[in-house]
Amino acid sequence: MPTTSANEGPGEVIFAGISDTQLEVETAWNAVESAHTGAVVTFGGIVRDHDSGRAVTQLNYSAHPSAPARMVELVTEVAERHPGTRVWAAHRVGELHIGDPALVAAAASAHRAEAFAACSDLVETVKAHVPVWKEQFFADGEVQWVGSA
Repeated sequence: MPTTSANEGPGEVIFAGISDTQLEVETAWNAVESAHTGAVVTFGGIVRDHDSGRAVTQLNYSAHPSAPARMVELVTEVAERHPGTRVWAAHRVGELHIGDPALVAAAASAHRAEAFAACSDLVETVKAHVPVWKEQFFADGEVQWVGSA
Protein backbone atom coordinates (compact mmCIF):
# COMPACT_ATOMS: atom_id res chain seq x y z
CA MET A 1 0.00 0.00 0.00
CA PRO A 2 1.37 3.41 -0.88
CA THR A 3 2.61 5.64 1.88
CA THR A 4 1.37 9.20 2.11
CA SER A 5 2.27 12.24 4.09
CA ALA A 6 -0.23 14.22 6.13
CA ASN A 7 -0.41 16.99 3.53
CA GLU A 8 -1.48 14.74 0.67
CA GLY A 9 -5.17 14.82 -0.08
CA PRO A 10 -7.29 12.15 -1.66
CA GLY A 11 -6.44 10.86 -5.09
CA GLU A 12 -7.96 12.82 -7.95
CA VAL A 13 -9.63 11.47 -11.08
CA ILE A 14 -8.63 13.65 -14.00
CA PHE A 15 -10.40 11.53 -16.62
CA ALA A 16 -12.11 8.15 -16.86
CA GLY A 17 -13.89 7.09 -20.00
CA ILE A 18 -14.65 4.91 -22.98
CA SER A 19 -13.58 6.34 -26.34
CA ASP A 20 -14.37 5.58 -29.96
CA THR A 21 -11.47 7.75 -31.10
CA GLN A 22 -7.71 7.28 -31.07
CA LEU A 23 -6.07 7.34 -27.62
CA GLU A 24 -2.70 8.98 -26.95
CA VAL A 25 -0.41 8.30 -23.98
CA GLU A 26 0.85 11.89 -24.25
CA THR A 27 -2.68 13.17 -23.59
CA ALA A 28 -2.87 11.17 -20.37
CA TRP A 29 0.61 12.29 -19.28
CA ASN A 30 -0.16 15.96 -19.87
CA ALA A 31 -3.46 15.69 -18.01
CA VAL A 32 -2.03 14.22 -14.78
CA GLU A 33 1.23 16.14 -14.59
CA SER A 34 1.22 19.17 -12.29
CA ALA A 35 3.56 21.35 -10.25
CA HIS A 36 2.97 19.03 -7.27
CA THR A 37 3.85 15.79 -9.05
CA GLY A 38 7.39 14.49 -9.16
CA ALA A 39 6.57 11.29 -11.05
CA VAL A 40 4.27 10.35 -13.89
CA VAL A 41 3.78 6.72 -14.88
CA THR A 42 1.91 5.85 -18.06
CA PHE A 43 0.64 2.62 -19.59
CA GLY A 44 -0.34 1.94 -23.17
CA GLY A 45 -2.02 -1.38 -23.92
CA ILE A 46 -1.27 -1.79 -27.62
CA VAL A 47 -2.90 -4.13 -30.17
CA ARG A 48 -0.28 -6.74 -31.04
CA ASP A 49 0.00 -8.90 -34.15
CA HIS A 50 -0.26 -12.25 -32.36
CA ASP A 51 -2.05 -14.18 -29.64
CA SER A 52 -1.09 -17.64 -28.41
CA GLY A 53 1.16 -18.16 -31.43
CA ARG A 54 -1.49 -17.14 -33.96
CA ALA A 55 -1.31 -14.11 -36.26
CA VAL A 56 -3.85 -11.39 -35.41
CA THR A 57 -4.95 -8.86 -38.04
CA GLN A 58 -7.25 -6.57 -36.03
CA LEU A 59 -9.52 -6.26 -32.99
CA ASN A 60 -12.99 -4.87 -32.41
CA TYR A 61 -13.86 -3.77 -28.90
CA SER A 62 -17.48 -3.50 -27.76
CA ALA A 63 -18.70 -2.00 -24.50
CA HIS A 64 -21.82 -2.62 -22.47
CA PRO A 65 -23.95 0.55 -22.09
CA SER A 66 -22.92 0.64 -18.41
CA ALA A 67 -19.21 0.75 -19.28
CA PRO A 68 -18.70 4.55 -19.11
CA ALA A 69 -20.29 4.81 -15.66
CA ARG A 70 -18.48 1.70 -14.46
CA MET A 71 -15.19 3.16 -15.69
CA VAL A 72 -15.73 6.34 -13.67
CA GLU A 73 -16.70 4.31 -10.59
CA LEU A 74 -13.65 2.04 -10.80
CA VAL A 75 -11.15 4.81 -11.52
CA THR A 76 -12.57 6.75 -8.57
CA GLU A 77 -12.03 3.70 -6.34
CA VAL A 78 -8.41 3.48 -7.51
CA ALA A 79 -7.87 7.17 -6.77
CA GLU A 80 -9.30 6.67 -3.28
CA ARG A 81 -6.86 3.79 -2.68
CA HIS A 82 -3.93 6.02 -3.68
CA PRO A 83 -4.04 9.36 -1.82
CA GLY A 84 -2.06 12.18 -3.38
CA THR A 85 -2.27 10.76 -6.90
CA ARG A 86 -3.84 12.12 -10.09
CA VAL A 87 -5.20 9.39 -12.36
CA TRP A 88 -6.41 9.17 -15.96
CA ALA A 89 -7.75 6.12 -17.86
CA ALA A 90 -9.53 5.45 -21.13
CA HIS A 91 -10.47 2.28 -22.98
CA ARG A 92 -11.02 2.30 -26.70
CA VAL A 93 -14.00 0.74 -28.47
CA GLY A 94 -14.52 0.08 -32.16
CA GLU A 95 -12.17 -1.25 -34.80
CA LEU A 96 -8.50 -1.21 -33.83
CA HIS A 97 -5.49 -2.19 -35.91
CA ILE A 98 -2.05 -3.49 -35.01
CA GLY A 99 -0.20 -0.80 -33.05
CA ASP A 100 -3.32 1.08 -31.91
CA PRO A 101 -3.63 1.81 -28.17
CA ALA A 102 -6.61 -0.05 -26.67
CA LEU A 103 -6.12 1.08 -23.06
CA VAL A 104 -4.24 4.15 -21.88
CA ALA A 105 -3.67 4.97 -18.22
CA ALA A 106 -1.57 7.44 -16.27
CA ALA A 107 -0.91 8.18 -12.63
CA ALA A 108 1.05 11.05 -11.16
CA SER A 109 2.24 11.51 -7.60
CA ALA A 110 4.90 13.34 -5.65
CA HIS A 111 7.00 10.14 -5.62
CA ARG A 112 7.62 7.33 -8.12
CA ALA A 113 6.60 4.39 -5.91
CA GLU A 114 3.12 5.80 -5.44
CA ALA A 115 2.78 6.65 -9.14
CA PHE A 116 3.83 3.12 -10.18
CA ALA A 117 1.48 1.51 -7.66
CA ALA A 118 -1.48 3.67 -8.70
CA CYS A 119 -0.93 3.10 -12.42
CA SER A 120 -0.63 -0.66 -11.95
CA ASP A 121 -3.78 -0.72 -9.83
CA LEU A 122 -5.58 1.39 -12.43
CA VAL A 123 -4.71 -0.94 -15.32
CA GLU A 124 -5.49 -4.15 -13.45
CA THR A 125 -8.80 -2.79 -12.12
CA VAL A 126 -9.97 -1.58 -15.53
CA LYS A 127 -8.95 -4.81 -17.27
CA ALA A 128 -10.72 -6.96 -14.69
CA HIS A 129 -13.94 -5.04 -14.16
CA VAL A 130 -14.95 -2.73 -17.02
CA PRO A 131 -17.52 -4.48 -19.27
CA VAL A 132 -15.60 -4.29 -22.56
CA TRP A 133 -15.29 -7.30 -24.86
CA LYS A 134 -12.73 -8.04 -27.53
CA GLU A 135 -13.46 -9.61 -30.92
CA GLN A 136 -10.16 -10.88 -32.28
CA PHE A 137 -9.58 -11.46 -36.01
CA PHE A 138 -6.92 -14.00 -36.98
CA ALA A 139 -4.99 -14.15 -40.26
CA ASP A 140 -6.52 -17.59 -41.00
CA GLY A 141 -10.01 -16.05 -41.04
CA GLU A 142 -11.15 -17.28 -37.63
CA VAL A 143 -12.79 -14.83 -35.26
CA GLN A 144 -12.71 -15.25 -31.48
CA TRP A 145 -14.51 -13.34 -28.73
CA VAL A 146 -12.60 -12.74 -25.52
CA GLY A 147 -14.82 -12.29 -22.44
CA SER A 148 -13.36 -9.16 -20.87
CA ALA A 149 -10.74 -6.78 -22.15
